[in-house]
Amino acid sequence: MEKVVNLAKRRGFAFQSSEIYGGLASCWDYGPVGIELKRNVKDAWWRDMVLTRSDIVGIDCAILMHPRVWEASGHVAGFTDPLVDCKKCKERFRADKLMDARCPEKPSQHPGECGGELTEARQFNLMFKTFMGPVEDTANVVFMRPETAQGIFVNFLNVLNASRHKIPFGIAQIGKSFRNEITPGNFLFRTREFEQMEMEFFVKPGDDERWYDYWKETRLQWYRRYGIRAEHLRLRPHAKDELAHYAKACVDVEYEFPFGWQELEGIANRTDFDLKQHAAYSGKDLSYFNEETRERFVPYVIEPAAGADRATLAFLVDAYDEDEAEGETRAVLRFHPRLAPVKAAVFPLLRKDGQPEKAQQVRDILAAHFPVQYDQAGSIGRRYRRQDEIGTPFGITVDHQTMQDDTVTVRDRDSMQQARIPIERLPDELRRRIDV
Repeated sequence: MEKVVNLAKRRGFAFQSSEIYGGLASCWDYGPVGIELKRNVKDAWWRDMVLTRSDIVGIDCAILMHPRVWEASGHVAGFTDPLVDCKKCKERFRADKLMDARCPEKPSQHPGECGGELTEARQFNLMFKTFMGPVEDTANVVFMRPETAQGIFVNFLNVLNASRHKIPFGIAQIGKSFRNEITPGNFLFRTREFEQMEMEFFVKPGDDERWYDYWKETRLQWYRRYGIRAEHLRLRPHAKDELAHYAKACVDVEYEFPFGWQELEGIANRTDFDLKQHAAYSGKDLSYFNEETRERFVPYVIEPAAGADRATLAFLVDAYDEDEAEGETRAVLRFHPRLAPVKAAVFPLLRKDGQPEKAQQVRDILAAHFPVQYDQAGSIGRRYRRQDEIGTPFGITVDHQTMQDDTVTVRDRDSMQQARIPIERLPDELRRRIDV
């Protein structure tokens, strides 16, 4: 994990937020290649969950919502973690996760084992509060949303009427959420500001278990499709005593990070809890009427909810590899070509004889189709190494022969094999290799 974090900072995947001021704990800024990787992860999710399906539509809800939304959802009363303080080091820990935590003064020991006395556990609400308007009083309190799902539920009728979909259908959203986590950490894994990729799939009661099984398998296979090794993934069903209050069933897609098996995504059968709660608190009828069968019912909801940051981290960790190239150790990120932040890098072999100008022309041709970098600094081997470390699938070299016949050398990141390809065929050839 340390190697991945060091590479991430060195090559511009992620930086500590406000680093020049000492940083802000568990807040991260995505760098030039990191934002491209994360955007590609989100684009792949959106393409497979919305664009290529006829039964799911998208939405983008406001972060700030009416405070009653969070009362109806149970977040005001119940979105809490048990908190304990260490009287010695003054740090705070989740009471139910003490065996996963480390004492900041004695990292080899867990809190409470280091001689520090722990306080009694008390409940700590994870929602960030702020105020709307010029007066800071209880009447103007609003919350930074802790999840994107509630925006979908309160817009259920709006989307249903506007899209004219029939059940079963889904509403998907990608957006920021905020949780005042007690013990965030592990790089991008658990942060206080994060991005979610959530979809609520509305079904007829009685059909919920079939759709629950469908989405479990579909979401597991999505991670495999984009390159995560099968042995690093598993489905872990929730025991009855760990189910959320709204859930009939829930399973986590877990990934084996260097720090252990952790949740990437949860797939939950939320029953009709959310729509019924919002109907009761708002006074609006949120039931569905089937014109063909003349039935009226409150839909059940199957929710695949993934973390964009966690998925990005999992793809980054799983892609990291080391092998040997030209007698030295090579660090390489073996991203699926669709997720790779940069698809191709163009190099002139020499900085003379018109090769830089020709290489710039090749770069401009490809830049109309893909994210491309140009690099002429250092030996060709060093340039390959730099691109290997950000996961660029293809290195394109302009050399003496290029100046004679308009062909270039295309080097494959994983096999390091090279082939000559005419410049005019480059966009189509790279597109063929990327769209695997």
